[in-house]
Amino acid sequence: MSVGLLIVDVQKDYFPGGKMQLVGSVEASEKIKNVIKIFRNNLKPIIHIKHISIRENASFFIPNTVGIEFHENVNPIKTETIIQKHYPNSFRDTNLDKICKENEIDRLVIVGMMTHMCIDTTTRAAYDLGYKCIVLEDCCATKDLRYKNRIIKSKDVQASFLAAIDGTFARVISSEEYLKEET
Repeated sequence: MSVGLLIVDVQKDYFPGGKMQLVGSVEASEKIKNVIKIFRNNLKPIIHIKHISIRENASFFIPNTVGIEFHENVNPIKTETIIQKHYPNSFRDTNLDKICKENEIDRLVIVGMMTHMCIDTTTRAAYDLGYKCIVLEDCCATKDLRYKNRIIKSKDVQASFLAAIDGTFARVISSEEYLKEET
């Protein structure tokens, strides 16, 4: 069995000038770029997830807009798989599980955006399907959230969601720690 890199929703709408800019998206994409390089050099599978909204009145990831394009730091190459999704869970109504099984992937290194939404949901779904997951904390980005007239700062959102999945659903480590282990 093998490990695959799952890159979730690293798309232009999450970056400066996009319709849903996240805190730390540029920095996270630069870290992801380093991880991609190692996976490519070692000929390990890379799967890119692209979210395209099908919700009526969606405010971002609108079909046929520049916002759905991958950020240049993570552009796929021809040998890499691209999966289109419409929900936070990258497995829902996609062939992601089938592709992983066909490629004998039983471990997923998960990176991307938004930590509190698609990373959390995808990681929990992967765990439920039997995958062993590693989430690279510095390869994810999120945003401030509002709850009952209270603003929760992005750094607290990030820490809370990563803490919630660490241990049970995934091993949460930095990209530096991961790359030291793999090289």
